[in-house]
Amino acid sequence: MGIKYDPTTGLPSNDNSSYEELLQMWREEKKKRQEAENEVTLIKGIGQNSPEVKRLKEDVNRLVEENNNYETISKSHKEINGKLQTRVNELEEDNKKLSKQIEDKDKHIKQLVDVM
Repeated sequence: MGIKYDPTTGLPSNDNSSYEELLQMWREEKKKRQEAENEVTLIKGIGQNSPEVKRLKEDVNRLVEENNNYETISKSHKEINGKLQTRVNELEEDNKKLSKQIEDKDKHIKQLVDVM
């Protein structure tokens, strides 16, 4: 007894009932696959154009702009703080010099008072 072939598909078939079950299973799986592919296509199409995605894109753009503004402000503050620190250092040096001058004058006055 040889292998029987289905005349419509040309596939081997030893048992018609098993073949029909397999064919039915294949058709169901094919249908499920097509449905899944359709859902993925819909999700991709709707997802990019949905109001939620559009709103999120707007939020991202707004946040990027805010971040750029904060970076600009931060850069400006760093420049100002650098200038202020330079000025503080200059004033501290001036203060030390003035303090030294006062000490020297105070010593000189004490020496003059001691001589008298």
